[in-house]
Amino acid sequence: MSHGDDPVLDAIFSRRVVRNMTDEPVADADFEVVLRAARAAPSAGNRRLQPVIPVTDSTQLRLLRMVSPGMIARPAAAAVVCIDLDRAEQYGFAPDTPGLYIDVGTTAATMLLAAHALGLAAQPVTSFSRVAAGRLLGLPAALEPRMIICLGHAASRQPPAMGGWRAAVGA
Repeated sequence: MSHGDDPVLDAIFSRRVVRNMTDEPVADADFEVVLRAARAAPSAGNRRLQPVIPVTDSTQLRLLRMVSPGMIARPAAAAVVCIDLDRAEQYGFAPDTPGLYIDVGTTAATMLLAAHALGLAAQPVTSFSRVAAGRLLGLPAALEPRMIICLGHAASRQPPAMGGWRAAVGA
């Protein structure tokens, strides 16, 4: 489905979650662009309470995958989107303030679009042990991991789509 000359709409409608990745590494320059995109994502009050932790070490990626049942892909790199609870409290936000989680989503969506624009495969993951991931990455207690963005290169064979809303509504 093409949207004329609008590359942004083309990116939005052509981006897909990739659950099978090759072992080809992600170029440092491409990973840096994805991380820069995270910093450019919309943020409530421009407070930037969602730091992103880059992970490229193969051992850390393997261990992170072991505590992440939702991580189907074997990524070459990952970016862990966190909430900085101490800074959020300094701004008067309770840990369960919806805006903190909305900003995790906008950060992730911006990173996914950047990855797609670079020709990278990506998979967002929310099913993982936050405590185990935090310990594995050596994060301070105030940095709470909330989402993992897996990055790599798409393998030629992909598992079938998981259904999603089209299956749920019979479309």
